[in-house]
Amino acid sequence: MRKTTTLALIATGLIALGCGSGAADKASSSSGDEGGAKASTPASDKGDAKGEEKATTAKIGQPARDGKFEFTVKTTKCGVAKIGNDMLGQKAQGQFCLVTVNVKNIGKEAQMFDGSSQKAYAADGTEYSADSGAAIYANKNAETFLNDINPGNQVNGVVVFDIPKNVKLTKLELHDSMFSGGVDVALG
Repeated sequence: MRKTTTLALIATGLIALGCGSGAADKASSSSGDEGGAKASTPASDKGDAKGEEKATTAKIGQPARDGKFEFTVKTTKCGVAKIGNDMLGQKAQGQFCLVTVNVKNIGKEAQMFDGSSQKAYAADGTEYSADSGAAIYANKNAETFLNDINPGNQVNGVVVFDIPKNVKLTKLELHDSMFSGGVDVALG
C-alpha cells in the first residue's frame, strides 16, 4: 500500500512539473519569441523567421516594445569618468556610458522598471550589465526607476554602463523585466 501511494505522489509531481514546463514554454512563445524574434517594435509584424530579428531592431529615437513597456532611447554619452559630485559620486572602472531612455507603460497594470535587467553589447558580442549604483548618481530624481510606472504613464531616466575605455557600444537589449525576451536598439 505504501509503495502505491509513493508512486502516485511521484506521478502527480511529474505531471505537475510537465504542466508547469508547458506553461513556461507557452509564456516564452507568447512574449514575442515565435518565429525566432525576441520582441516586437510597433511596426515589426512582418518578415520571416530569419529576417525577423533585424525587423525588431529599433534605432535611437524610435520606440521599441518589450512586454508592458515601450522604450525610446533619446541619447547616449560615453567617455564619462565620474558621475555625481565631489562628496557623493562614483568613479568609472573604465568609462561610463550614459543612456537616456523614456519608458512608457503600455500595459494594463503597474510595472516596475528594473535598470539592472538592461544589457549593452559591443561589436564583438561582449555583453555589459547596467551599473545600478552609478545610476543613482546619474538620475537627479532618485525615484525615476524605483517606483512602479502605472499604465499610460512614462518616465525619463539614465541607464549607466561601466565599460572598458577602448570599447564602443553598438546595441542595447532593453527588458520590461528580468524574464522578458528583450528588444534590441542599435546605437550606431
